[in-house]
Parts: sequence; structure tokens; C-alpha cells
Amino acid sequence: MNFYYESAKIIEQLNTKQGSIQSCLASVDEKQRKRAAALVIETLKYRAPLNDVIHTTSLLSAEKRYLKTPSLALVLVHDLLLAKGGIQAKDGPIKQAVLRHRTRLQAEWVKLKIKRGVRSDAELAQEDERQAQISRYVRVNTNKWSFSEAVSHFIAQGYVRVQCISPTSEKEFHIDEHIQNLLVFPSKTSLLADAAYGGGMVILQDKASCFSAAILAPPPDSVVIDATAAPGNKTTHLSALMKNTGQIIAFEKDKKRFATLEKMVSKAGCKNVETNCQDFLQTQPSDPIFSQVTHILLDPSCSGSGIVGRLDHLVENREDDGSKKEDRLRKLSTFQRQIIEHAMQFPSVVKIVYSTCSTHPEENEDVVRDALTASSGRFELVPRSEALPTWSRRGLDSKSRGVDAQSLIRCSPEDGTNGFFVACFRRVHNRGKRKNADGLQNEVISATGIAEDAYDKGKRKRRRKQVVKSEQSEDEAQEWGGILS
Repeated sequence: MNFYYESAKIIEQLNTKQGSIQSCLASVDEKQRKRAAALVIETLKYRAPLNDVIHTTSLLSAEKRYLKTPSLALVLVHDLLLAKGGIQAKDGPIKQAVLRHRTRLQAEWVKLKIKRGVRSDAELAQEDERQAQISRYVRVNTNKWSFSEAVSHFIAQGYVRVQCISPTSEKEFHIDEHIQNLLVFPSKTSLLADAAYGGGMVILQDKASCFSAAILAPPPDSVVIDATAAPGNKTTHLSALMKNTGQIIAFEKDKKRFATLEKMVSKAGCKNVETNCQDFLQTQPSDPIFSQVTHILLDPSCSGSGIVGRLDHLVENREDDGSKKEDRLRKLSTFQRQIIEHAMQFPSVVKIVYSTCSTHPEENEDVVRDALTASSGRFELVPRSEALPTWSRRGLDSKSRGVDAQSLIRCSPEDGTNGFFVACFRRVHNRGKRKNADGLQNEVISATGIAEDAYDKGKRKRRRKQVVKSEQSEDEAQEWGGILS
């Protein structure tokens, strides 16, 4: 019965806004955490109809001696009505308090479905309506096979290639118009059992998450830093874009997430990635080992407010009180500005991409503007022509205040993606003509005296992995819990 007490306690914490679903679950014993997560999430999905039948049957008033809180009654009635094995607890007074009303509860549940005109239990669940807007995106890992081989593979699996997926389609896919090597499937498509997924030949990655590496676009043989790399989606994307050449120095300070990063890099067959369990902010930009770094990708901890499927829709009045929200965003934006300004200190860097899965201007336009001001003219934003020019949703004009909103990219569920933001900085040089995105790197590298083929002249000795202890942002666990990098 302790398991039900723990689950009920989490729901009480959520009701009183003591944290997110992920952070509240973190307090549960690791052995029970997965089971508790399933019960809490499923109970919240059915909370409204479950409360209806509990109220109709007067369960709480009839059994107030044993069912001390509404949340305890909620999780027990959920398992009674919806779990395959019923209430999973030893017989006792609390279990019997619910079982005494089993016949009435089951009858009221059936009546409720008839009243609402539904046939299945699933139709009573509360779902995030935005989820249906987002397709299943599948990035072909060209480190392992070609795009044409991937297309042929899915056709052989019975999928039909179409120009546009219909809302009711199941076995269809089309080629994305903005991101190279990206396939688009219906939102409910599951590829977890597909051999291509198991072998790291395709990576399930939201389209918006692909924008970061695509806009950074480091050429083959570059030396690149991925500053906050776990779980590795963007890292492996960079590797493929660079044709598995050059070097990607990937940082992740959290040991558990670092293990995930290493696993994904290995699974994706990335031979040009060096993983470091270290805080990027603790690096010394002037260290000779970073002298050839020309591109940096920054995807730091954020509020995660743009993530669909984060489960916040299951919690009533989930948004923090105004003062709490402002304080949290202030702390996050301070950290985000810090990581951009640190990246700008690397002497040879010519291009920096900053991205978040947040919809808040405080983490996006405001951070970009402040970072540009702090750079004292050393960096500027690339023009729209070099940052996915055909993507229509750009930065917020009303929040840009002196920054060209057209240089910034925003994504929304209305676009079929998670909420996302991307900005691309480039170093300002006094000599050398600028070119478009395809020619930018060669020109700027030439201007800074860095030979394009510097990496070919001899690979640097691989750096020993370091483990540097540093304080984690209080929001990292929450951001990690929901993100589809």
C-alpha cells in the first residue's frame, strides 16, 4: 500500500504546485519510480472522469476513516477500474474500503461512457491536443547508410512515399522540405521495433531540434564544440553533417547524462566525436587545445516551455505564480547569457548557434540582445538568408528591440514541431568579404588566418576525459525529463 501512498503524495504535490511531474517523481525510490510514474500519469489523464464517479458514489464520505485524501482514493479507483490486475496491494482495510464499492463504481463508469458517447476508456483520457499536430520526424543517420537506402528500407516495410501526409494516414511518409535527410511520418507512428532504429541508422528527433546543427553547418574537417551535448541528438547530427570527419568536442557535466551521450554516439557510429564529462563553463578558451575551434553549438538548460508532451497539460493551474516564474526565468537567462559570452571568448570561433526549447522571450530574444551588447561589436547575427530563409516563423518583433527579428527563428506546434528558438552569431571581421552560408566558413577562416585544412595537417592528440564537479542548474532535471532533443 506504500506505493499508493507515494503516488497519492505526488499528485498532492502537483496540486499545490510543489514541482513538475518529473521533479516530484525524483523523490520516489528508483526501484518504484517507473511504476509510480505510470500510475501518476495515467491517473492524471483520467482525473476528471474518475472524480466524477468518486463523487457520484459518495466514496470519500462513506469511507473517510480509511481514504484520508482525495488523491489516495483517486489512484486506488484508477487501478480498480483501469488497471489490468486491479489494485496491486495486499488485502487490508484501505483496499477493502474501495472494493466495498466496486460494483457501484464500475456501473457509474459505464454510465459515464454512455453519457459522453464514447465506447472505450481511452476516449475519456485527457490528451495534449497539440500532440496530434506534431509529426513523427526521423533523421537518417548518413554515417551508417545513405538517404536513398533509408527511403528504400521504409518502402520495403510497407510505407508509401507521398507529397503530404493526410490526417488519417498510417503507413505513409514524405521528405521534409527544410532539413536534409529528414523523413516525416504520421504522429502516432512507432518505429522503436524497427531494425533501422535499433541499429542507430535512423534517429527519432523533432524537426525543430534539427535546426541547430543545420544552421551551424560546420564543413567537413572542422573542429566543433557541442557545449551541452546529452543526450546526443544534435551531436550525432553534427557528425553526419561533417561526414564523420574533423572533430566534435562534446561536453556534458552530468555523469548519468554523459553515459547516455556516450551510448548514443557509439550507437550512431560517430568516429569524430570526443566526449568529455565536464562543465563547458569551466573550460579555458585560451587553452591551445581549443585553438582550432571554429564552430560552437549551445543548447543550454531552459524552461522547456515549448515542449509538447511534457505532461503539464495534466496538472491544473500548472503555471507558476508570477513572482516564481519571473525569478526562475531570470536565473535561467543569466546562465544562458553566460554560456554565450563564454563561447564568444574562443579565439578562433567564427560561428555560434544558440537554441532553446522555450517560448519565453526572456530566454530567447532578450538573451540574444544582451549577448550581442556584451560582445561589443565582435559578433553579429547572420542574416535571414543564412538561417533557413524559407522558414516563415521568425523572431518576435515586439521583443527584439534593436535586434533584427528576421535573423531569428521560432518554431511552434502550429508548424508541426515543438516550440523552439534558434539564433546564429558570427564573428565580425574588418577584412575579407562575407559570403552566403555555403561560403561563409572559408572566407572567415581565411580572414582569421586559420587554414581550412588545418585539421588535415595532423590530428590533435585526443584529450583525456576530465570529470569536473560543478553545481547543476536547478532546472536541468526538469528540462531533461521532457526534452526531445
